[in-house]
Amino acid sequence: MGKEVSFRPDQFIVSKTDKRGIIQYVNQAFMDVSGFVEDELIGKPHSVIRNAMMPRCIFKFFWDNIKQGKEFFAYVVNECKNGDYYWVLAYVTPDRDPQTGEINGFFSVRRVPSSHAITQISSLYAALCAEEAKHSSKVKGMEAGERMFMTALDKMGVDYHELVYGLENGEITL
Repeated sequence: MGKEVSFRPDQFIVSKTDKRGIIQYVNQAFMDVSGFVEDELIGKPHSVIRNAMMPRCIFKFFWDNIKQGKEFFAYVVNECKNGDYYWVLAYVTPDRDPQTGEINGFFSVRRVPSSHAITQISSLYAALCAEEAKHSSKVKGMEAGERMFMTALDKMGVDYHELVYGLENGEITL
């Protein structure tokens, strides 16, 4: 595992994908932080920057929501080209055809998350990854992680967006 890298609070990492998650656009901040160049990203699945510290069940939850056309905020840990990693607070929204309303793809704008949120969410994500790793298949692990995640939200009495908001503002401690 590499070292954690950061980016400036005034930087926004932006990307656009098609509806399958294939990258169509990245901004300069994306390339600067990740260490990839445009040709290494365009046409590739967004998962090219997936870090092993990121639970699969969170991505499933994420995709289940955005495929329904919902906007979504998520804490994501991404991997740089050199093996280092960086945390983001990602906001993802559908890109819709103006005439049909059909989802064509997704825009994602990512910014620096609060240090409180990362300290808290990294513990939860580590527990979810550990649960996923206990199972014989990725699918079973992801399902078990998702059950664990939903149980944790239920125990806290919040939905995921309330969790994100509360963590970002220092109102929730896990």
